[in-house]
Amino acid sequence: MTRLIVAAGGGGDAVAAAMLDAALYGDEDPAVILTYAWDRLLVDPVPGPQSVHDFTGLEQLTPSVSTVPAEAHPIAPAGSTLPRLAAELPHTFAMIDPYQGALGVARQLEELVSRLGPESIDLLDVGGDVLARGDEPTLKSPLADALTLAACCQVDAPVRLLIAGPGLDGELPHEDLRGVLGSLVHTFTAKDTESISSVLEWHPSEATGMLAATARGVRGTCEVRDAGLPVPLTDEGPTVHEADMDEALSRNRLARAVVATETLEEVETHSREICGYSEIDYERNKAAWISERPSLELNPAAVLAELGQFETEARGRGVTHTTFRHITEALNLNGNQRQALRELLINSRPEQYAAPLWRIA
Repeated sequence: MTRLIVAAGGGGDAVAAAMLDAALYGDEDPAVILTYAWDRLLVDPVPGPQSVHDFTGLEQLTPSVSTVPAEAHPIAPAGSTLPRLAAELPHTFAMIDPYQGALGVARQLEELVSRLGPESIDLLDVGGDVLARGDEPTLKSPLADALTLAACCQVDAPVRLLIAGPGLDGELPHEDLRGVLGSLVHTFTAKDTESISSVLEWHPSEATGMLAATARGVRGTCEVRDAGLPVPLTDEGPTVHEADMDEALSRNRLARAVVATETLEEVETHSREICGYSEIDYERNKAAWISERPSLELNPAAVLAELGQFETEARGRGVTHTTFRHITEALNLNGNQRQALRELLINSRPEQYAAPLWRIA
């Protein structure tokens, strides 16, 4: 017997799943975490989620599901955080392959349920965009969450929907979610973040980074993403709530539309029709733009000077914190310079490091 946690959007949701599992159940018998291999362009220059064919060294768990061990490698030029997560965390990371649509993901889930006989199944989303209708102007990345919701609703086993850090993904304000959030399951503490503290030092997830920061007591307004979205860091930040699966499916037009899909292309088509865009299209366009942009050298003196100007402007916007991903993009550096930038800033001004965020001076 084990527990199965489905990371609704992949990436940071998988890290949050590991933190939640450790907080609720301790270190013994860690859960299996089912997640996308989809790390966005900061880590993976190839747009869209990866499939099992984009890795070497995967281990087959069921006919349709493979796990990602520490020894696995994405096939160049792709990149992935999953092998390193497998190396640093005790959990088993199984990979969602979305290229056969919601029916394919549902089949993967059914195989896992049959193979593992889990004592519980949780669908975890950091931020709450899995509860989106699809027409919200702040919604940016509904596809993955809608696809996993559509698949989980077809599984012949009880699935609990959990929302961690309501509003922290910068997509749906907490005020819009308050009416659909159910009972409080857990409130993360600083101690809870210890299980993923090493991961937070390098993983690029902004939402899970803010989840951990609020658990550590950080409050204010954090600017995120390339667009500089302001996200409030409040006492609601470290909370985890249950939400009703049926109500979520009723609200989420995209999830309902993709229930019977058999390809990722179909899912994208529905996303364009309902939401007006596909986030994979956004990644395709951004990847093309990045490839044409000249790479700037990371000059420490110039970077710190530019950072001072950025912080001055950010203070004027009422911003108290930001992420290293946002600073990287705001200073026109590329994704593979993010870690070097992070080390430069922390070494230069350690008093501004509000782990894993950067405090505006």
